[in-house]
Parts: sequence; structure tokens; C-alpha cells
Amino acid sequence: MSRRVKEFMDIGEHSSLDELIEKLAEVRAALPEGSEAELRLRGDEVFGRKITISYFRDQTEAEAEVEKRYAEASREAKERELERLQRELGVVCYAAPGKRGKLRIVA
Repeated sequence: MSRRVKEFMDIGEHSSLDELIEKLAEVRAALPEGSEAELRLRGDEVFGRKITISYFRDQTEAEAEVEKRYAEASREAKERELERLQRELGVVCYAAPGKRGKLRIVA
């Protein structure tokens, strides 16, 4: 199953309203179906302002492969850290009885 990725697109300053409208129409036509696009004005007077469009797109196969590789490494690192902390604190975790299956920490 593919995840969705939030993508950002910045539109620089335009000299006329007509140019801005044309650019926004081009962007809207190029967005994928169901992208849930948002438009925001970002920045300030010191560094300048720009229009930012954010939208969701499907994750590419290359991105999914990279995420899968790093997600496994991250999960293993978290498990090692949990084991280290449990040894350090002398804490044992086990599933609590009942329907919810929450963890109880016993020292």
C-alpha cells in the first residue's frame, strides 16, 4: 500500500495579477486527483513574501523503498534502546489483562 507524501511548491513574486492567476491555473491543472491542495502566503517584510502551495501525492516506488529500508533500521534501533533502558532501570513490561491490551510497567 502506498503512502501519500505532502509536497510543497513555491510561487515567486509576480508583476501582475493576470500572471499570478495564469500560474495558479497551470498549477491547479497539473495537480493529481484528490490532492487536497492548500495555498498560503508565507514570509515577512524583511525576507519577502511568497505563495506556497502544499498538496498530497502518492509516494514513488523509489521513495517507498528508501522508507522501507530506513523504517526497519529505525524500528531495530528503537527496540535496542528500549532493551537498554529496561536493563538500566530494572523494569519489565508485560501485556495487561483485559480487552484493551495496554502495557503495564512493573519495577
